[in-house]
Amino acid sequence: MNRLSKLWWTARGVGWRNLPRRVMQSAVVRTGLLRRRLDPRRFADEAFRAATGLTVAAQPDLWAALRRRFLLLPSPQALADVCGDALWARRAAAVAEDALRGDYPMFGWTRAALGRPVRFNRDPFHDVDWPVGEHWLGTAVSGPPRHDIKLVWEPARLAAAWYLARQYARSGERRHAAGLWVLFDAFVEQNPPQETVAWACGQEMTFRLMALLFGAVVTLDSGEATPERLWALSRLAWQTATHIAANHNQARMQGNNHAISEAVGLWTIGLLFPDLPRAAAWRDLGRRTLAAETPRQIYDDGSYVQHSMNYHRLVLDDLMWAIRLGQVNGEPLPPVVLDRFRAAADWLLEMLDPAAGRVPNYGCNDGAHVLPLSCCDYVDFRPVVQAASYLAHSRRRLGPGPWDEKALWLFGPAALAGEPDADRPRARAWAAPRGGYYVLRGPASWAMIRCHTYRDRPGQADMLHLDLWFRGHNVLRDGGSYLYASEPPWDRYFQGTAAHNTVALDGADQMHKGPRFLWFRWTRSDLVRFADADVGVFQGRHYGYAHMPGRPVCTRQVVRTGDVYVVVDHVRGGPAAHQAQLRWRLCPGDWRREGDTWLADLDGHEFRIGLALPPAADVRLVAGRQDGQVEGWESLYYARRSPVPTLVAGVKAPPPVTMVTLLGPGAEVDALRAAGLDAATLAGAADLAGAVAAVAAQGRQRG
Repeated sequence: MNRLSKLWWTARGVGWRNLPRRVMQSAVVRTGLLRRRLDPRRFADEAFRAATGLTVAAQPDLWAALRRRFLLLPSPQALADVCGDALWARRAAAVAEDALRGDYPMFGWTRAALGRPVRFNRDPFHDVDWPVGEHWLGTAVSGPPRHDIKLVWEPARLAAAWYLARQYARSGERRHAAGLWVLFDAFVEQNPPQETVAWACGQEMTFRLMALLFGAVVTLDSGEATPERLWALSRLAWQTATHIAANHNQARMQGNNHAISEAVGLWTIGLLFPDLPRAAAWRDLGRRTLAAETPRQIYDDGSYVQHSMNYHRLVLDDLMWAIRLGQVNGEPLPPVVLDRFRAAADWLLEMLDPAAGRVPNYGCNDGAHVLPLSCCDYVDFRPVVQAASYLAHSRRRLGPGPWDEKALWLFGPAALAGEPDADRPRARAWAAPRGGYYVLRGPASWAMIRCHTYRDRPGQADMLHLDLWFRGHNVLRDGGSYLYASEPPWDRYFQGTAAHNTVALDGADQMHKGPRFLWFRWTRSDLVRFADADVGVFQGRHYGYAHMPGRPVCTRQVVRTGDVYVVVDHVRGGPAAHQAQLRWRLCPGDWRREGDTWLADLDGHEFRIGLALPPAADVRLVAGRQDGQVEGWESLYYARRSPVPTLVAGVKAPPPVTMVTLLGPGAEVDALRAAGLDAATLAGAADLAGAVAAVAAQGRQRG
């Protein structure tokens, strides 16, 4: 790719509408204007006193009024009613106790020994300290020796504050309130304004302030929220809003969740601190930004612009917080914000596996969990689905469980009153065509297929990826994203086509990898057919390899009957031979081979995967390979990777190449095969859906 082409794709990658903002941002950085706006002296105590006139003595009254403008606080009994003692002890109290000892929660899966007081500028994964006393404009760059900035940003999000506050609310023990405020003291002492990387990102600053506001209000009557500490937290709120407003263009130019998060920060501070001189301006800027960015980032079908399940949760948490604070304070956000929020909430419900409480591990995942207000695991999306459904529709969409705690904190006991609307049947075929998501459902299974022509920046090269769930097991699964700044080969593997359930040609990705988060030559796709009659059917194709010799095109058909899924992959094009590799990334289990079929027992249910391949094809089952070629890995949590069994079927041949996969519970697969469903029928069928429907009908007659 020549230099001019790279420039064009870079401009498209950052977004044409965002290009002027990026040029402007580059100018304010290069000229030193941004450094002058964010001069540490502008954020010092003297500047705060001069700008606001707030005194330490006035803080108790100010915060008593703020508490009335905040969320309702549940009683200890209400918290106990939604989460039993054993689960609470394991997933809330234990985290709080560990935090008191200096073992800090990280990314929802591990603890890091960051000491007492917590060393906020230390990357515990590499035992590296980030600079203190230097302006972040010169230090906030990932790369050796300081590796990934997210590894030091994570402690500074102050996730422990949520756990300490919740534990205090349930137990009433003052030591948890004390631990929270000691955490705050340590952060302020170690992070002078603008002189550590904790100040480099307004979104990170917003998440931190949300945690601290929650913790402060919950512990306000504990005796630990002294006037001096409340004054310091008021100062941090002022510093946060002043910073975000001064550098708001940086968030808007990214065209992603940063703009929404930072707008939520301005909206929050403007609502809760109305006596600050610029509160009204911050509130209005937050409202205008949310009104502009929410309909741009959430498509009309509810899909999210960043093509990521975790970022979908992040934006729902952001908007839930903002909408609810607006309701409490009599300042509703514009209707378009709630409308798109409702669409996004409904979309996520469709992606939730009701048995596992999880969603596909799809798209970029940086470990963010903005409102960790439940005892559910990080990968459990039921808390956000339940709370978002209540806000969107004034009713719960899931049955009761520990996931109700988030709704309780945000909306009070009224959210848990009445019977939930949990038995509403979901459509057997559901689509979000603007975002390119297609779902087929069986009695005990469901599949998600991606088919999309990118209009906004993609995160991974994954077109025609198939996720399959059966009785709570994510049988065919996505690889995740692992780290945003890592060494080879991990810097490319998780983003690439090989970490997804689709066909790759010649070991190449479907798009050309650009710098950092950018991809060039964005994939184009066509939806050919999507319907549900006698059987459910999806058919789509993509042109990610059309630049190769012979201009090959990849087509995938998925046909569902009962809980059996027939997948036919075709590679068509000119006479040039290509190495076609089909990957099925499997759930952990004891997978064994019987002829052309792989089997595993999933909680007493035998699940089978049968392959019908060209004669010269080879098949192997790989897990955790990294000797020369990386294969068989997944990342469910940020900075953590695990081996997963992966079926890799490959053949080198000129098109057309056809590969057939039959997946489902053993008894159903046997019945269809007995009724005449064989590889030849599937591979050569002009109407695959019709052929499967006919065989399924024949099987039912025999049964």
